[in-house]
Amino acid sequence: MSNTMRVGPVVSTSFKGIALFTPGGDCVYCIDERKRAHWHLDLCAALQSHLKLAEPPYFLLPCFTATVDRWVNPTTQAPVTVAEAYPRALPFQPLLNALFGLDNLQWQPNYSSAEECSVALIESYRPTFPQLWLCHDLVIGVEKATATLKDAGPSPEVSLDVLMQPHRFKLFVSGTDTTATEQMLRFLHTTLEATLPGAYILQVIDVTTNPNEAEAANVSATPTLIQVFPEPVRRVVGNVLSQAQMMELLAAR
Repeated sequence: MSNTMRVGPVVSTSFKGIALFTPGGDCVYCIDERKRAHWHLDLCAALQSHLKLAEPPYFLLPCFTATVDRWVNPTTQAPVTVAEAYPRALPFQPLLNALFGLDNLQWQPNYSSAEECSVALIESYRPTFPQLWLCHDLVIGVEKATATLKDAGPSPEVSLDVLMQPHRFKLFVSGTDTTATEQMLRFLHTTLEATLPGAYILQVIDVTTNPNEAEAANVSATPTLIQVFPEPVRRVVGNVLSQAQMMELLAAR
């Protein structure tokens, strides 16, 4: 397991969330608490910018998407959640639940647009977008600020780094202890969002399947969280007990 995550908790009872996956397993997603827009085009623009694609990969829509809509029933005042995923996105339900703060919600499959989602049609784009068939260990959130990408034109100089300069972290975990890993991710899910003023990217690395990367980072125990950017490099070994402790350990330069 090696994933890169830009995660943030859903803080509103009413919100809309959308995730877009690539054939290689990378993901971009967004949360819109105001429920004003679907952001499908912004997700494609984010992939284009981050992976240096010649054009936005609109062919991924809708076959690789998952959407969730949550609102409050005016009669019962109870939250209502509708979550749907196309077959290509269904295997990522645990990740989707973590991104959108949905616990163990069962996502409903969406089998519409079968013609657009045919294997032959999707594969026909591989020569044009070979990067999308590779796994870059990427899960990144698209902030509202990056919506300007759509209006910025196709200039290759426009990138998410220019707009956000995200903090970067690596979390080394043991894939054999899935419960501890899930607890740590949930803790980081809320803590980093509360601690940091802007975007961040979190790469999750399983030391059992990536021992060389763990050795290169001098990781001898799990979980180990390393702040890679901004410098100086900082690391946290073991479970952190509170948000205050995390803020102290990952204090600004």
